[in-house]
Amino acid sequence: MDLKKLGEVPKSYVKEILNSLSKLDKLKKVPFFTGIHFKDTEKELNKKIDEYRKVDRESRRIWRIVELSRNEGRPQCRDYIDGIFTDFTELSGDRLTGEDRSITAGIGKINGITTVVIGHNKGKDTNERVRYNFGMSIPQGYRKSQRIMRLADKFGFPVITFIDTPGAHAGLEAEDNGQSGAIACSIQLMFELKVPVIAILIGEGGSGGALALAIGNEVAMLENSTYSVISPEACSAILWKNPTGTKLAARALKMTSKNLLRLGIIDRIINEPRSGAQNDPKRMISIVERYISDALKRLGKYSGEELKLQRAEKFENIGVFTRQ
Repeated sequence: MDLKKLGEVPKSYVKEILNSLSKLDKLKKVPFFTGIHFKDTEKELNKKIDEYRKVDRESRRIWRIVELSRNEGRPQCRDYIDGIFTDFTELSGDRLTGEDRSITAGIGKINGITTVVIGHNKGKDTNERVRYNFGMSIPQGYRKSQRIMRLADKFGFPVITFIDTPGAHAGLEAEDNGQSGAIACSIQLMFELKVPVIAILIGEGGSGGALALAIGNEVAMLENSTYSVISPEACSAILWKNPTGTKLAARALKMTSKNLLRLGIIDRIINEPRSGAQNDPKRMISIVERYISDALKRLGKYSGEELKLQRAEKFENIGVFTRQ
């Protein structure tokens, strides 16, 4: 029986098949069982191996999307801001303790419409990545975002967010400064806004760090972006205590745009240039600009109360399924 190409599946799965084969071989050697055919058992084991291979192929396909979402050549938040919005003015500080460079926030215009723009920074070289903490935000960043979203609500400016983070910073200092509370307050505030809110996942969307900026009337994902409650690496470490199941975890998390659209977590998929946004950043920025313009037109016809209610109903319905 061929066990080759089982791929990257947890060792427990492979061990299960090997144990079954070993028992089968022992039974065949027992004189009492001589002449008895084990075709059905062998057929069942072969079927299980084929299923594992199918899972492995799908896991590898999804992992390619995970790798694309993390590709360093993809346009980042600042690229979208510079390429789409005119007269952009960055605003800094949370007016409490300090500034967080991992989140850029400010006011700009698109097609003459003044908007508030907020997004994660990952950085494009080593110095930038260290300065921006690899896109992992601290409480000051979320509080800064809240401050500027309140300005948007006060003056009637639509809010556009660009999400690209592996997750909120998990350091002790961030926790001491109220990380979980800052994320929770950001989520609560976004539900209360009476202006259009458009959230776009442009790369990684990890855990609460992403959700803090993703409560939108429309939530869109670039075709090769990801959105999940935990990274595949961390998921594999928790479930199997080793990294061998990382690709399988990525499959199980349903973190791709197609899966999330089917589950009703997001509203739209923004198609990328062939082989990914990194192959044609200018075109990708143009595609996103067109999407934002269309989304603002769709949402512009609703009143503030209607936008608030629509946003609440949208998220209340997530996870509710009816049997067909």
